Amino acid sequence: MSNERNHLQDISTAILEIKNDIERIAEKQDEMILDVKEVKKAIYSPDSGLYARLRALEQWKEAQSKIQWGIIMTVVGLVTTTLYKLIMET
Repeated sequence: MSNERNHLQDISTAILEIKNDIERIAEKQDEMILDVKEVKKAIYSPDSGLYARLRALEQWKEAQSKIQWGIIMTVVGLVTTTLYKLIMET
């Protein structure tokens, strides 16, 4: 009888430990859900999210590229004009 009581006590203790572990897992899962929601918000937010920042950076880069090409073409044109005048006037 005592052996059965100890065995039942051991089973009861094991079940309580498993229950506590499952509760901790559930708590951690809730924390992970909140973290994932925050990450999604940081990435997909239309005004300040990662995609919005990348879009703004790409637009800035495209505009700067156009400006650089404009400056380069102007300098090439001025150099060409200067060389043409030097060759034709001499």
